[in-house]
Amino acid sequence: MAYDAVVVGGGHNGLVAAAYLARAGRRVLVVERLGAVGGAAVSSRAFNGLDARLSRYSYLVSLLPRKIVDDLGLDFAVRRRRISSYTPYGGTGLLVDAQDAARTRAGFARLTGGDREYEAWERFYAMTRRVAEAVFPTLTGPLPSRAELERRVGDPDTWSALFERPLGEAVEAAFTDDTVRGIVLTDALIGTFTHAHDPSLRQNRCFLYHVIGGGTGDWDVPVGGMGAFTDALAAAARAAGAEIVTGTEVTAIEADGVRAALTFADGRTVEARDVLVNASPYTLAGLLGEQRPVPAPEGAQLKVNMLLRRLPRLRDTSVDPREAFAGTFHIAEGYSALQTAYEQAAAGRVPDAPPSEIYCHSLTDPSILSPELAGQGTHTLTLFGLHAPARLFAADPAGTKDALLRATLAQLDAVLAEPLADCLALDADGRPCIEAKSPLDLEREVGLPGGHIFHRDLSWPYAEEGAADAMGRWGVGTPYANVYVCGAGAVRGGGVSGVPGHNAAMAVLEKAR
Repeated sequence: MAYDAVVVGGGHNGLVAAAYLARAGRRVLVVERLGAVGGAAVSSRAFNGLDARLSRYSYLVSLLPRKIVDDLGLDFAVRRRRISSYTPYGGTGLLVDAQDAARTRAGFARLTGGDREYEAWERFYAMTRRVAEAVFPTLTGPLPSRAELERRVGDPDTWSALFERPLGEAVEAAFTDDTVRGIVLTDALIGTFTHAHDPSLRQNRCFLYHVIGGGTGDWDVPVGGMGAFTDALAAAARAAGAEIVTGTEVTAIEADGVRAALTFADGRTVEARDVLVNASPYTLAGLLGEQRPVPAPEGAQLKVNMLLRRLPRLRDTSVDPREAFAGTFHIAEGYSALQTAYEQAAAGRVPDAPPSEIYCHSLTDPSILSPELAGQGTHTLTLFGLHAPARLFAADPAGTKDALLRATLAQLDAVLAEPLADCLALDADGRPCIEAKSPLDLEREVGLPGGHIFHRDLSWPYAEEGAADAMGRWGVGTPYANVYVCGAGAVRGGGVSGVPGHNAAMAVLEKAR
């Protein structure tokens, strides 16, 4: 059987590509290895007997352009969080309230003894917002050159600080307080095992993608959970005529630039004019029978999902837990603490004080809970741990994960007025409602190579010298003219954005004109 396009992988980017192509009249097949579509952007009832639909893997939305939602007519919405972050220190904490500048200024003054750090904060994030306004609109267009993007940013000092020099230099030049520096740096370390002065600038690339979303840098809560997004995408793709097959694995792709043949695990084959691969470049190389990239991708995070009977009380009695947990709650993420944890993990040991950040989805969007659970005061809690590279888990996956989880929760307990364990809900079997996912779990469960949430190190959002021809006008090309990367490993991939799916579909449609 022949198709105009076959999409390998039914994650959110693959579904975006399928919906666009099907709406353009193409005959499209989506092939998903797992029993359901969504990839890492899914909602699950993770705890037996409790009707709470947790965003089990990916959990916040920033990079999704409104254009994709509108183009595809998606029934999907996000909700802004008023509280940007809360960071405990000593017996108090710093609350950043996005809607109350005076309150935030007062919090900085309590932490630092004056207004200098708050004013530096305002200047620094005014700079990143200008970059966001310049860069974000380019993500769904043809890939700009470096020179073109630099002209759009329009400020040589800003370009140097974010695109050319290790981010630590800009952070240290702007801020003096260790806590404030750490809050800023965390956006450079999400799913990226690196440090502030890494000469490769991986931290800069990670930071850039975390501050440009929507042209504002805001990270929003998906209403109904992350699965609501992929459910809406699957519905849009099917409504446009795309065929979606689950529980079917593609094991090989043969392509000559004009036609392609795909082989399934059961021996069946299909043919297509174009193949769009919503999997990592590492996985794609294996499907094509080519040498895989070296080094292999390596994830570096611990994801923990929890269901609580109630929110825990804080040692800091000046802030309501409903505010502190609504934004990003920073744990052990001071600037020097982040560096120490990195050095310990790089040396092959679980950090003494693992850094992490947590937030409560149900405070912003209680719809993920059944009315009964919501009425009982139940809440979700999502924790994302940093500096947990896959290499740590290789020798003893279960033992290392348990040790890291205990050390991470001990850091949280240190800022609470009661043990977190006392607040955990119990499932139908009487077990505490907490689950942890290491990079090895993500590789096994959702096919992320090495558990890397971005499929590989993030790229700059422009055509790098020497790579433009290979990646094509849209940043999704491969050496085969009819095979495209439509997942997070594309240029301008990473996060829940749909951008690589959109761009791969545009590349296919543009070729056909």
